[in-house]
Amino acid sequence: MASFNKVILMGNLTRDVELKYTGNQTAVTEITLAVNDRRRGQDGQWQEETTFVDVTLWGRTAEVADQYLGKGSGVMVEGRLRLDQWDDKQTGQRRSRLRVTGERMQMLPRGGGNGGNGGSSSQGSGGSYNTTGAQYGGGSNYGGNTSQQAPPQQDNGPGGFYNDPPAQQGMPPADDDIPF
Repeated sequence: MASFNKVILMGNLTRDVELKYTGNQTAVTEITLAVNDRRRGQDGQWQEETTFVDVTLWGRTAEVADQYLGKGSGVMVEGRLRLDQWDDKQTGQRRSRLRVTGERMQMLPRGGGNGGNGGSSSQGSGGSYNTTGAQYGGGSNYGGNTSQQAPPQQDNGPGGFYNDPPAQQGMPPADDDIPF
């Protein structure tokens, strides 16, 4: 039987990013996204519902998140679901929790209508980073939010990810280049 595990979330960070390094110096950070949903209830009134999703970012993606994002920053994360299971030490019961392992991250422009007004004040237009991309591999070690400059930009067309090939001049984007 075939299976498919992909998640795309857009929301706001609930707290500042805290970058850590594993024993072999791989950057990792745990962020929580607040994802809002607005719908009409049975009474016809609009109801807001917020879902909080834990996301793990690795490598260069974690370093970029630490450098450019803060509490309230808008971000889109693409990744996969992972089920964590453990035994509760107090009750002895088996516990579980779904998490997202982020594979790609795109910073959203400030004031984009999704409620994100926090974060670094110099964040301009959105940029995106891929955990597995060779372009952002490498072992640079960022110390945190010491440099608040705009992220590097690359012209990949509207909303393109850094690892997407750019569209050729004069040619319409291929179906898989359309960002929806």
